Amino acid sequence: MKIKKLLKSKLLYILFSLIIIDNCFSVENKILFKVNNEIITSLDIFTEMKYLSIINDEFRNIDKEKAFEISKNSLIREKIKEVEIKKFIDEIKIKDDVLNNIILSYFKDFKVRSIDEFEKYFLKLSIDPNLIRKKMTIEVLWNQLIFNKFNQNIKIDKTLIKNNLSNNNKQTEFLVSEILFNIDKGENLNEKFDLIEDSIKKINFSQTATIFSTSNTANKGGKLDWISETALSEMIYKKLKELTIGEHTQPILVPGGFLVLKLLDLREATKDFNLNQEVAKIVKKKTNQQLNQFSNIYFNKVKKDLVIEEVKHKSVINK
Repeated sequence: MKIKKLLKSKLLYILFSLIIIDNCFSVENKILFKVNNEIITSLDIFTEMKYLSIINDEFRNIDKEKAFEISKNSLIREKIKEVEIKKFIDEIKIKDDVLNNIILSYFKDFKVRSIDEFEKYFLKLSIDPNLIRKKMTIEVLWNQLIFNKFNQNIKIDKTLIKNNLSNNNKQTEFLVSEILFNIDKGENLNEKFDLIEDSIKKINFSQTATIFSTSNTANKGGKLDWISETALSEMIYKKLKELTIGEHTQPILVPGGFLVLKLLDLREATKDFNLNQEVAKIVKKKTNQQLNQFSNIYFNKVKKDLVIEEVKHKSVINK
């Protein structure tokens, strides 16, 4: 533990004190990590910290040491995906119109209504919009890769969904937050969950999700949209029904890791919908749930086969 603490302190020192701006406006940008041949620099992590503080209010309240770790791990996950994607395609690129639509959809809550506004928004915050474009592109290509590999493995009983909707006048809907975590080599489930639960008590669930969760929802404090009971697995539904608002579950074993769910709110929705349209919505949600599980499993497999190393005493100069 002391060695880890010293390493974190050293890296934080590098991050905050070795990004030096001289009179020529050049920046000494230290290479800190390598994922295979992909590098992560001190400036990359500094920029990631700024980006995460923009898209996640909870991130701003996290101390610098934890913020550094989250930003570092976020970039490592991104580089792992990039390395794997490049095994199948030559260039990290998607069509501009597709990417632009995704950007506008993702940043609509920031009152960004055009690509020009998007670029001005991030330039004003001293973040290169092209970095955000690449992040979005990697995520889209990763999702495409997962779909191509695993869509034949998705199993959804449409008849059962239709029968459940037809036979119930009301549907319970749950608003939840999640923390998805893995047990790494040498870790213990009980000890890891004790660490997570202690963090929940000391700060809150959403900040803890930002710190510990490996799910894509971590950047939003783990918060999910409203989910109807029909869209949930029987096991998850039973776990949520046992909670009162504000409580969270014990770790639930799911494909790709362990899941902790917090019940934020619930409501009864009266059946007033087009049956076929509602079935299609639930099938889509269940499909995404299963694809996310396949994504986590595949990511963990890919990560084990890569070399992730700290790099010392190498630097590049950005002008």
